[in-house]
Amino acid sequence: MRRSGTIIVRGIVQGVGFRPFVYATAESLSIRGSVTNLGSEVLIHAEGEHFDDFLDAVRRGPRLAAIDEVIVSPLNGAIPDRFIIRESEEGNLSGLIPPDVAICDACIHDIYQADGRYFNYWATSCVDCGPRYSIIRALPYDRERTTMDHFPLCLSCEEEYWNPGSRRHHAQTIACATCGPSLTLMDPDGRSMPVADPIKKAAELLDMGKILAIRGIGGFHIACIESSAERLKALLGRTEQPLAVMADADTIEQVAILHEDERKQLTSPARPIVILEKRDHSAHETVSNLHTIGMMLPYTGLHHLLFSHLQSPMLVMTSANIPGNPMITEIDLVMSRLRGVVDYFLTHDREIQNRCDDSVIRDGLIIRLSRGIAPKRTRIDLGKTAILAVGPELNANVSIYNNGFCITSPHIGNIRNPSTVRYLEETVDRLRTLTGTTPEIIACDLHPQFLSTRYANDLADELGAALVPVQHHRAHIAAATRERCVGIAIDGVGYGDDGTVWGGEIFVGQAPDYLRAGHLEQVMMPGGDAATANPERMLYGILPTPEILDLLSVRGWNDIACSALAHQVERRFNTISTTSTGRVLDAASALLGICSERTYDGEPAMRLEAVAASGRATEWELAISEENGQQVLSTSRLMEEVFSRYLPLKEESNEMQRRAVADIGASFQFNLARGIARMAVSVAEEHGIGKAALSGGVCYNHMIRSTICEELRRAGIEAIINTEYPLGDGCISYGQAIIAGSR
Repeated sequence: MRRSGTIIVRGIVQGVGFRPFVYATAESLSIRGSVTNLGSEVLIHAEGEHFDDFLDAVRRGPRLAAIDEVIVSPLNGAIPDRFIIRESEEGNLSGLIPPDVAICDACIHDIYQADGRYFNYWATSCVDCGPRYSIIRALPYDRERTTMDHFPLCLSCEEEYWNPGSRRHHAQTIACATCGPSLTLMDPDGRSMPVADPIKKAAELLDMGKILAIRGIGGFHIACIESSAERLKALLGRTEQPLAVMADADTIEQVAILHEDERKQLTSPARPIVILEKRDHSAHETVSNLHTIGMMLPYTGLHHLLFSHLQSPMLVMTSANIPGNPMITEIDLVMSRLRGVVDYFLTHDREIQNRCDDSVIRDGLIIRLSRGIAPKRTRIDLGKTAILAVGPELNANVSIYNNGFCITSPHIGNIRNPSTVRYLEETVDRLRTLTGTTPEIIACDLHPQFLSTRYANDLADELGAALVPVQHHRAHIAAATRERCVGIAIDGVGYGDDGTVWGGEIFVGQAPDYLRAGHLEQVMMPGGDAATANPERMLYGILPTPEILDLLSVRGWNDIACSALAHQVERRFNTISTTSTGRVLDAASALLGICSERTYDGEPAMRLEAVAASGRATEWELAISEENGQQVLSTSRLMEEVFSRYLPLKEESNEMQRRAVADIGASFQFNLARGIARMAVSVAEEHGIGKAALSGGVCYNHMIRSTICEELRRAGIEAIINTEYPLGDGCISYGQAIIAGSR
């Protein structure tokens, strides 16, 4: 039995209350010694009869910690007669600060306790909750290295901070109404409104139908009640886009079908937006015209206090930035960008050091990796060389690998404009600082024209690092598994080895070597990106027939437009080839009259899925051929089947048409998935492989994903789906790092 030792604890041990936890444990077991922050590690010197019990507790750690390693060595030198917390020192940066955490139940109780110090205080937190990543400047995690350094503690907070019996003992975010950040309600012209309770007044304005910009942990939201959602969408120019809502648990139960796993996700410390199926698919259409709706619980003291005054059962809460752009964190910028949209502004004076959007989850799968989940730290052995992976163009984030861990940033956005490029650069600089990493390898997308690729080139030149381009869909599969497998990558678009646009791919192999073994039929995208914005163009690219031109004419295309489209396809002018699964779904959506113009990312395919959710799928004949040694599924044949079933519907009643379109849409998705799975099974059997990895944004489609998984199961093949990273492009930087490291 040991009586003493020096302990080094590595992992996510900063910002989780590790020092006060160690102190309280030592006090309870009569242990003498000290605890110190060393960079991102914790150093403990300890002695006492119950040393082994103390060590067991340290190995478990506090609730928010993620412990990688506990090293115990003999104790050197004298120690104090009691246990003390020493000042932090610089040291190893092997760990990382945890993500921002939702307010805990104990702090919620405090803000409603009328005779307590924290009554009605919006920024109440303790060692178990509150902002972390959004306020950190540097490690070790102490108040002076966060944006809380602007708020010196009052005597009461200081007393609580130093009190070992308080759960705010050494809580770096401790604050109260006397000394902490404060709220201000502003009118449309930016003038402060002299109100006693800004939150209560904000709730009154919201109930009146006003639209407010509200500054949260990681940036601004735009908030309104449901009856104002249509006006908000019109003002933002997003008339069709679904919006997320915040509501209490009872309201969520009334609006949506909630399974136990989804309930756990909603109530987890991350408090993400969870995409749920509506109980009534046609309800709440001004918020979401899909069969699903994104819902989240209040996750800050401000939110809870707002709902305590609000009469309306739920609030629309959408990010104040343009989709794909960085979260807006500054009041001046949000006022200039949202003038004429927002009626009032509710803001605070705590600086947001690191912006962070809301995380989004559906069916237990991460759609957006952000607040509460990221920065994400994964143990993985990619060798001794430090790697930076800068991600794709859309829905990007970045990953840094060093010393056996890969750290992935929160969601950055679409790297298509200067502001998002700057945010990409800021995020890389921030993670490099927090991890003490200088990359020797920089991985990027294979597409030479992406702004993220250009940034990677420039940074590689600056640092003298090796540049490793990685094909988009291979990164998808590498992010799902490092095992030898068949890879199924189905998404919108990605630059292929041959310079065409890929997006419906079957691979075989193991990182970094994946052989392309199959794909969807190569079809035309007339006008390139124009076919993405206008799915009817994509439809004609798949089925360039007189009958489709007649259909387009009936739907409003004039003779000149039809003729120009036909000549463009015939001559292959400004027309690229693609195997994209997403574009095929877009074309089916257009053919069935569901969505003929994309107003937000993924809209045609998402609306097709929503319509098909009430449909009944039947099997159609599949056409799979072999070209150049690769399996090829004919999507034009499937589209012909859709057209042949849809054409007679013009004679039917509206209700009969609606039901038939739902059935056709369901059948199209089902058979597309069957065809993809059949190719994968054929490749798996040919190569003697028993595992298949699924990735790509199309995998969020429940019917397509479940159909592929069922077909694989029937063939005795294990389906691998990554639940730790997004299936969409939010996993690409992680996959790039894996492939670069594997090389």
